[in-house]
Amino acid sequence: MSEQKPDNLASLRVDKWLWYARVTKTRSLAQKLAAGGQIRLNKDKISSASKLVRVGDVLTITLDRRILVLKIQGLGVRRGPYTEARLLYEDLSPPPSPKPEAPARAALREPGAGRPTKRDRRKLDALRDSD
Repeated sequence: MSEQKPDNLASLRVDKWLWYARVTKTRSLAQKLAAGGQIRLNKDKISSASKLVRVGDVLTITLDRRILVLKIQGLGVRRGPYTEARLLYEDLSPPPSPKPEAPARAALREPGAGRPTKRDRRKLDALRDSD
């Protein structure tokens, strides 16, 4: 006799999956993401945390400072450690944009020299104007 999987194991609520995959810290945060329209399932925006996801679906999640694109590899049965959660998805996210370089500092002083005096500022201004 072969054992068949029930239909409820072939899909899982998106909020539960996000929590299992450790994308969010709590399930209520995952529900807020879904209700706020910050999640797309296969390019379609979802507005409910009860939307069902299946293996092979692609989730696009808009977070504060980044965009995650995750392909679902497994559904999971619990919220396990990171190593177990990492097996639930394949990360297709674009690499983060490079940070802009810090502007060059105008003038360097000896450490502990304090603020420049009026005379020092005039010398610095004269040096800058000569360029």
